[in-house]
Amino acid sequence: MALLLLLIDILLGVVGFTLIEGFGLMDAVYMTIITLSTVGYTEVQPLSTIGQLFTSVFILLNIGLFAYLVSVFSYYIIEGEIFKNMHTNLIRDNIDKLSGHVILCGYGRYGKEAAGHFLKHDIPFVIVDESEEEIENLQKSEKELLYILDDATHDEALVQAGIQRARALVTSLPEDADNVFTVLTARQLNPKINIISRAKDPRSERKLMLAGADHVVMPEQIGGFYMATLVSQPGAVEFFSFITNEYRSDIGFEEVTYKELPPTCQGLSIRDLNLRSATGTNIIGFKHAEGNYEVNPSPDTVLAPNTSFIALGNEEQLTALRNFFYNYPEEEKKESS
Repeated sequence: MALLLLLIDILLGVVGFTLIEGFGLMDAVYMTIITLSTVGYTEVQPLSTIGQLFTSVFILLNIGLFAYLVSVFSYYIIEGEIFKNMHTNLIRDNIDKLSGHVILCGYGRYGKEAAGHFLKHDIPFVIVDESEEEIENLQKSEKELLYILDDATHDEALVQAGIQRARALVTSLPEDADNVFTVLTARQLNPKINIISRAKDPRSERKLMLAGADHVVMPEQIGGFYMATLVSQPGAVEFFSFITNEYRSDIGFEEVTYKELPPTCQGLSIRDLNLRSATGTNIIGFKHAEGNYEVNPSPDTVLAPNTSFIALGNEEQLTALRNFFYNYPEEEKKESS
């Protein structure tokens, strides 16, 4: 707006001096600039009475315009607003390039933990939070994170975060009502997205599931169960805690779904895949199409549509597992099929 007003003002001065005083184009531009800037250089030629009147009015108009231009310039340059806008546009461009990412709604205690996990495993994600303080702290971080300063319950915020292209949404907002509304909005915008929600009140679990959440996590309930189990089965809990703690152990889990398998691996049994020998991983769980799990499945268990298996191994073995399916040899594919 300031630039537009400046151009209109210059055009007005050039036209005025040309029509009233008969100046050439360059002389009219020169007179307009020295009048606009209030420099006060000598006129190109003595002005007529009408020219003097026009110049007086033009100067009065320019006093307010010049003050406005200076205020806009100081706001965008001196206060760094122009660089903030450039940074925001850069983040939006990077978000628009994402596909198969995770949208993390809420950057509180649980949101930060989730973000740390995503960073460690190189999972692309976008943070949506309405707290300016949290966003400012996020901007000061050494890590280059993608974020949106907005309310996650707003359709526009989720659309801007690329919900149509995202593979999952994690909502860890402080209030259950906000989580329910976010889940409901996300499910309407992307019916296929995987939604995980936090809940404080056990009564909210059913509401979140009805709203469209695939999984509901209650941290307080999990914490209480964990402490109680440490009394009855401390050794087993400590071992499980060790293998799931990514900061103390390199042991982890990998879920491989039927649709993620190469076409020639689909329909094979666990025995035919021979993953233990090829990658060093162990299949410790199998999810049936009905949704129930089987621990230590039989080697003859067949990978059918809507099923998946859980593999256990260290970081090197799990990497080998991913590469095994990605680089599955053509000869073995034909023999296996």
